[in-house]
Amino acid sequence: MTEPTHDEAHGGALGARLNWLRAAVLGANDGIVSTAGLVVGVAGATDDRSALLTAGLAGLLAGSMSMAAGEYVSVSTQRDSEKAALAVEKRELRERPEAELEELTGLLQERGLSRDVAREAAEQLTARDALRAHARVELGIDPDQLTNPWHAAWASFLSFTVGALLPLLAIVLPPADRRLAVTVVSSLAALVLTGWSSARLGAADPVRAALRNVLGGALAMGVTYAAGVLLGAAGV
Repeated sequence: MTEPTHDEAHGGALGARLNWLRAAVLGANDGIVSTAGLVVGVAGATDDRSALLTAGLAGLLAGSMSMAAGEYVSVSTQRDSEKAALAVEKRELRERPEAELEELTGLLQERGLSRDVAREAAEQLTARDALRAHARVELGIDPDQLTNPWHAAWASFLSFTVGALLPLLAIVLPPADRRLAVTVVSSLAALVLTGWSSARLGAADPVRAALRNVLGGALAMGVTYAAGVLLGAAGV
């Protein structure tokens, strides 16, 4: 008899992977879409290679730093909240251990255990490591795996840079008459890849994720190109 297999991740491993995945995928998508939109918009107004390179490089540097700073601030706030919650729990365990034991018992009962089994489990968990038990059961926090703002910041910085390099190179390397087509096609193909990859890693629908990415990127490039054409025609 074949035993069932389980492909899904559990607990802290899933949380850590999804936190990294969120920062990396958002960074790559933003790098592709924002830089492609920027250089396609400039290409609508001028075909000067130097202007395109300057605009794309400026967008890459500004965007990567912005993404890294934003992720650092966001995840730092989350980490501070987690540490504050753990500090409160530690104080409560010190000041009212019996009430906390009863609270843990109730939480375990809510998960389907009988009163007697929940009480015994709560006592064993408390004896082993009371703070860790309450952190995981009550707060959903693993004290050993608090979110790391530097990891998220670097993931966003690097993924944005990698994503932005594609449209930047696509707009400056090909001949002038092919730049726009190469940039649009390569950017949309990259968005398909990032959408599909993020969905597969997150056990979501890859077709829907890829389509969502492509539609968003196509809209961004269409709008900025139209704006560039209008500004170029107006001589701005």
